[in-house]
Amino acid sequence: MRILLTNDDGINAPGFAVLERIARTLSDDITIVAPAEEQSGAGRSLTLTRPVRMRKMGEKRYAVAGTPTDAVMMALGHVMKDARPDLILSGVNRGANLAEDVGYSGTVSAAAEGALAGIRSVALSQIYARRGIGEAATFEAAEAWGERALRPLLDIDWAPRTLVNINFPARMPDEVKGIRVAGQGLRDYGRLTIDERVDPRGFTYYWFDLAGVTPDTFTGETDLETVRAGYVSVTPLHLDHTHRPSLAGLAGVYA
Repeated sequence: MRILLTNDDGINAPGFAVLERIARTLSDDITIVAPAEEQSGAGRSLTLTRPVRMRKMGEKRYAVAGTPTDAVMMALGHVMKDARPDLILSGVNRGANLAEDVGYSGTVSAAAEGALAGIRSVALSQIYARRGIGEAATFEAAEAWGERALRPLLDIDWAPRTLVNINFPARMPDEVKGIRVAGQGLRDYGRLTIDERVDPRGFTYYWFDLAGVTPDTFTGETDLETVRAGYVSVTPLHLDHTHRPSLAGLAGVYA
């Protein structure tokens, strides 16, 4: 089985090394094509107005100066064009990709690009407990539970143009209760805070900050509740954004 590894935290990210170790429990045929630098929040953006550069970092290991989507496209259209992967793994992201996060996430978007190409694709993310933890985020749960979450997916049929989004809870491995399949949640972050600052040269710049969510904004048995309860969440996603119940009503408007 040929596996392509990519991410959005960059080719040298700690979580990417975890992903490689997980992948090697499944296959020895691993190719790495990942962004050279962090691309968190890039979504499915594609570089069209400047050249995309790629550098070989080692045997079957390439760094792309671009987005996660760029990296997957370079892998499928260039690096692996004569031997396409059977599986694409994206991650392990530093931080959750739950609920509406999937629309912003470069990790999930890389998997979506693989699904668009008809390849089984999985996004993996490790939640951490505190804001501000930054590079101190740990990946023990992902490392211990990654193979257990992935291996059953290899033996089942997948619907066309679908991907799987996996999130590991912010717990030590022996505190994780198991694995549950859950739907995508929805939450209200509240008002976006824009923090205005001035750099040492006197120029104004801005940081976006989300105030976070309160538990009472969670509704239903979704990925949000699943990870809060201490389980690994496994969520199937698909690329068809059509809201089918609205089709007939809109058609009537234009009749």
